[in-house]
Amino acid sequence: MIIAKQKRKENIAEYLLYMWQVEDLIRANSLDIESIRRTVVERYGQSEEVKEEIARWYEELIEMMRSEGVQEKGHIQLNKNVIISLTDLHLSLLKSPKEMIYSAAYYKTLPYIVQLRAKSGGEDLPELETCFNAIYGFLLLKMQGKTISSETMEGIKQISSFLALLAEKYRDDMNGELKLED
Repeated sequence: MIIAKQKRKENIAEYLLYMWQVEDLIRANSLDIESIRRTVVERYGQSEEVKEEIARWYEELIEMMRSEGVQEKGHIQLNKNVIISLTDLHLSLLKSPKEMIYSAAYYKTLPYIVQLRAKSGGEDLPELETCFNAIYGFLLLKMQGKTISSETMEGIKQISSFLALLAEKYRDDMNGELKLED
């Protein structure tokens, strides 16, 4: 919760990846709040009051996962809404004549997106979700100590660069600093 708040403010892309990790952490603990209290919450070097607030946050997420039917896979609406907001901004950036650098970054990334979609077995995900899935999958492979091909690394670097630019534009937009029109 503490990390999520900070990441949401600073970098929406990191926030979303973190929240996906939290969903997986909840699943790894079988959506059991007592298990999460033992394995996660107790490890925070915080006061009991803050730990209780963190535990409540996990309980709320567990309830969302149950009520939205994403106990085994998928993402809660809260996280889907981030993708929707980012997609709306992405489309606005592509339409803006002031955002040539963003458009260039997108079109440089597009071949990797197309390639990933082709490999996904026909799963029709939004482009940005495809990008986030690639980064998340890469992070999981790294944590598992798996070897990553140079071709994959090239794609991940480009996608990461593109998502970092989008996250920067999102932060500028949230701060009222993004001007897409004259």
